[in-house]
Amino acid sequence: MFKTALSIAGTDPTGGAGTIADVKVFQSRNVYGMSAITSIVAQNTTGVQQVFDQPVHIIEAQLDSIYNDIVPDAVKTGMLGTSEVMDVVRPFIVKHHIPYVIDPVMVAKSGDDLLNDDGKEAVRYKLLDLATVATPNLPELERILNMTVQTKSEIERAGKIFLNEIGSQSVVIKGGHLEGDAIDYLFTKEGCIELPAQRIATHHTHGTGCTFSAVITAELAKGHSIATSVRTAKAYITHAIRHNPGLGHGNGPVSHFGYKEEEIAY
Repeated sequence: MFKTALSIAGTDPTGGAGTIADVKVFQSRNVYGMSAITSIVAQNTTGVQQVFDQPVHIIEAQLDSIYNDIVPDAVKTGMLGTSEVMDVVRPFIVKHHIPYVIDPVMVAKSGDDLLNDDGKEAVRYKLLDLATVATPNLPELERILNMTVQTKSEIERAGKIFLNEIGSQSVVIKGGHLEGDAIDYLFTKEGCIELPAQRIATHHTHGTGCTFSAVITAELAKGHSIATSVRTAKAYITHAIRHNPGLGHGNGPVSHFGYKEEEIAY
C-alpha cells in the first residue's frame, strides 16, 4: 500500500507553492498526497494579489473528513493564516502520533504577509512544541525567537532554544538568506549536521520552503529517519532549483518532477 502524507496549507494557483506544490512533491516521492486548504490565495510569481482565509469550521471539517477515513502517515503545515487555525490543527497533531513537519510560513517570497500578527506570535506556543521537524528560514526564526540570527554561533544558540526550550524534536535552520554557500543546519538531540550546497544564481526560487518541507514529510511518511529525510530534501531542493522550468515573470517556481534516486543521492 502507498504511504500517505497530508499538507495543511494555503493555495497557489500557479502551482509553485502551497498545497499544490506539496502534493506534487509527495507524488514525485511515491507518496499518496492529500491536502486541507487553510487559505485561498490569489498569487503568482510576481506577488500576492488577494487572500481569503477559510472559516475555521471549514478547515476543521476538511481535517475531520481526512482523519475519519485516511489517517496520514505524516503531516505538514505551511500557511495557516491565523492563530485560530492553529487551535483547530493542534488537536489533530496531538491525537495522532505521526511525524509532523512545520514550515512556519509567515511571508511570501514577494514579501507579502501570509500570517497575521497574532499568528506570528502564537506559532511558537501553539504548534512548534509538537514538531518532529521544524523548517524556519532566518527571518521566520528571528521573529519566532525575537533575536537576531546572522552568525553560526547565533544559529547554534537558536537550535538549542528550539530543542531545549520550545520542545521541537528537531529543527532545520535554513541558511538561504545568508551570503556564501547555501548551508542548512539540522539540530537534533544527537547534535548538529551541516548541509552545504553551492548557491545557484537564479531568481527562480518560489516555493522552495514548501518543497523542502514537503520532501521531508514524504520521507518521514515512508519511515525514514529525520537525518535521512532532511538530507534527501536538501538534495532534492538543490536539484529542483538548478533544473527550474523557467516559468513566470517574477520569482519563478522550482521543478517538482520526480528524479531517480541516484540523481539526488546526498
